[in-house]
Amino acid sequence: MSENDLYIEGAPIRDEKAPEGPINERWDKRRFSAKLVNPANRRKLSVIIVGTGLAGAAAAATMGEAGYNVLSFCYQDSPRRAHSIAAQGGINAAKNYRNDGDSIHRLFYDTVKGGDFRSRESNVYRLAQTSVEIIDQCVAQGVPFAREYGGLLDNRSFGGVQVSRTFYARGQTGQQLLIGAYQAQERQIAAGTVQMNTRHEMLEVIVVDGKARGIIARDMVTGEIETHFADAVVLATGGYGNVFFLSTNAMGSNVTAAWRAHRKGAHFANPCYTQIHPTCIPVSGDYQSKLTLMSESLRNDGRIWVPKEGDDTRDPRQIPEDERDYYLERIYPAFGNLVPRDIASRAAKNVCDEGRGVGPGGLGVYLDFADAIERLGMDAVEAKYGNLFDMYQRITGENPYEVPMRIYPAVHYTMGGLWVDYDLQSSIPGLFVTGEANFSDHGANRLGASALMQGLADGYFVLPNTINDYLADGPFEKLDESHPEAVKAKEQVTSRIDKLLSINGSRTVDSFHKELGHIMWDYCGMERNEEGLRKAIDLIRELRAEFWRDVKVLGTNEEFNQALEKANRVADFLELGELMCIDALHRRESCGGHFRAESQTEDGEALRHDDEFAYVAAWEFGGTDSKPVLHKEALEYEYVEMKQRSYK
Repeated sequence: MSENDLYIEGAPIRDEKAPEGPINERWDKRRFSAKLVNPANRRKLSVIIVGTGLAGAAAAATMGEAGYNVLSFCYQDSPRRAHSIAAQGGINAAKNYRNDGDSIHRLFYDTVKGGDFRSRESNVYRLAQTSVEIIDQCVAQGVPFAREYGGLLDNRSFGGVQVSRTFYARGQTGQQLLIGAYQAQERQIAAGTVQMNTRHEMLEVIVVDGKARGIIARDMVTGEIETHFADAVVLATGGYGNVFFLSTNAMGSNVTAAWRAHRKGAHFANPCYTQIHPTCIPVSGDYQSKLTLMSESLRNDGRIWVPKEGDDTRDPRQIPEDERDYYLERIYPAFGNLVPRDIASRAAKNVCDEGRGVGPGGLGVYLDFADAIERLGMDAVEAKYGNLFDMYQRITGENPYEVPMRIYPAVHYTMGGLWVDYDLQSSIPGLFVTGEANFSDHGANRLGASALMQGLADGYFVLPNTINDYLADGPFEKLDESHPEAVKAKEQVTSRIDKLLSINGSRTVDSFHKELGHIMWDYCGMERNEEGLRKAIDLIRELRAEFWRDVKVLGTNEEFNQALEKANRVADFLELGELMCIDALHRRESCGGHFRAESQTEDGEALRHDDEFAYVAAWEFGGTDSKPVLHKEALEYEYVEMKQRSYK
């Protein structure tokens, strides 16, 4: 099997919407050049927004406030249960309250460098510019950010950065920010501009004359398959980390909305760029269905170490200082425990592979707060991290105030996603994609506290200023359920559901998902190589064939049926997993979260090949039995020099 047997190379693509000129003027230039819709005309236009996390809720609230008719959808029983609520550590913004040398340009630089020079300069600079507006917006909403003694908002540091720019609300920043966006959205629901549809899952996008004009959704309580139309569709549906089965994502997080759009013509960009978070509670048995994240903010005051000698089973408190290896501080003295996530994760894997890991199976390292408690006092540590410590103790039965935490890397965030242009529009006109569901801002690795920043930037500030340019040509032709494309899309959904329910095989959906997860983690996880990726592609193809032959989905469609929900999602993961491996195989370099064993420096760091791979890999769906088509978008750097990343 050669690479040519796996994909076809298509024509290159470029972002036609990206403005030129000085980088600090590009966002203003695009906002001015974009067409506007006057307030009276907005009332005639409708927008579907799928997802109610930070990106989706912020977009719905802002679009509703502007006067558009918004149809909002989520599969949870409340918008407040979106996975954004699980984010803990903070949100970045270049406010420079600490007067420690921060600036918009430094946030831009850190983010481009942190993404290992695989993101677009224009997009990242816009993100840095918008960050300062986000904080003002959230404070005005009443988000209870931590404050320092003078009353200013407090900041802490996160990985990959030498300044303090992360705003936080204890260890529940995502929850507080989501409540802010949720209450703004609820205000518009009360005003009648936003129509909320909970317990609905999008299963297909309706494309008419090349434009996204609606969705097919399943009412998850009654099983009714519904058709909804609008002048534009926005996907704010999060990432696809659950392709690995075990991840820090909520159990319901999935790729279905994005993948169904991909099958309809939306390019999927950089699917192999997945992030392994270094600070998670280790796996403790085969019974687990998810992993728990411990916030990266803990690395501000906690020190990471392992014993210098392997197979050291002593109580960590009995291991003297001179027998401990604070390996991040040793290898990366300039950044220490605050190196970026991809580097911290690989370093933890390396010391565990050497036999120096701790805990069950040797898959863990210590995160020790003894020095911080001695320096700051128990009360100060509890004030900053108390809810995280309590969560750790409830899960592990160990008291982290007395015994060092044990952590190990786990699948967390996905930098890949649907390809979008500068306006956040996908390759399907009228289909916009925001937040983690798109690929645009983080390159090959996301710096900590940048997910909340991108979600709110896209939802509150970017999308509302760019979707106008498309909607100014509306309202478009009025459609109803009898339109041939709507009928076709609905039939695709119902026939798929009928097929899943009719197989009546011998294996559960979860057994297939778990087996896929093992394949992905073993061969497309923290380290990838050619032999493993080729093996994974064969295994996934065999597993997918077996799924459609032997899966057992109980119940019927016309009822609440979680087995059917999972089966739909796992079927999509089985297709996505293969594309992720093909993408990882074709990218014969290491960069950020994508580490190819064949491409590393003498001291084991990621080795990029800018002459060959400085591009976005945007994949076009080739058909169920056909090869995907690779379109390359060249990445050009004018303001940041592309060089080997160093945090030493």
